Amino acid sequence: MLDWLINWLGKEVVFFIDEFGKNIHLAVDTLKCIAARKYSTKNVFEQMKRIGNDSLPVALTTILFVGMVFAIQIAYEFVRFGANKVVGGLLGIALTRELCPILTGVVLAGRVGAAIAAELGTMKVTEQIDALRSMGTDPVNYLVVPRAIAAALMLPVLTILTDIVGFLGGYVVAVWFVGISSFDMMSSVESFLKISDILGGLSKTIVFGLIIAIVASYQGMHARGGAKGVGEATTNAVVISLITIFVANYFLSIAIFR
Repeated sequence: MLDWLINWLGKEVVFFIDEFGKNIHLAVDTLKCIAARKYSTKNVFEQMKRIGNDSLPVALTTILFVGMVFAIQIAYEFVRFGANKVVGGLLGIALTRELCPILTGVVLAGRVGAAIAAELGTMKVTEQIDALRSMGTDPVNYLVVPRAIAAALMLPVLTILTDIVGFLGGYVVAVWFVGISSFDMMSSVESFLKISDILGGLSKTIVFGLIIAIVASYQGMHARGGAKGVGEATTNAVVISLITIFVANYFLSIAIFR
């Protein structure tokens, strides 16, 4: 039993290291193509529309209610202790530093990551990617780079909008339902929230966008086994993207806000 456990654990570790290395290799190739400007601007704009505009309703709806719920949770407790004047600042810091960046990344990992993996996975199993190579077209440059650029550009834009919508939702709850004055809410925001908090949260979303696009592209481009393989690649893309975003968020928060 112990030998079996050790063998299984060893295989899983080796598989993880191998997959991690391949993802890093794809990331390096993607960044090289971006630096060399070897991509189609038209494809980038098409992907920006798909990633940004089409994701806007679900992202804003999610963050609106998150801001409202967060305000409910903190406002009543702070009012009990007479700390009305810090609710707005705490809400602003929490949303801009962590909640909006990470939850917008989660929304895009579920929606955009799955779409990228399914699309490229279908192209892989139907041999369209092999056809691109036979015509002398680099699949990384043609397929991965536009999606990576679009995700890295649109995720910060979406996060700016979710920052605004999330705070407005929390503001309405705190002022209309909890009874905190509008002046106290806004003055605490001015006192506590800094531009560096907003910029720090936005900088994290650039990394999140790259993670989503690269992980999903890798899973899609390595799908095999027909429709079942595409489904597995889609699931893996979402799960791995989410885990990677949470891990990256921890280290980025330490580096930016420490």
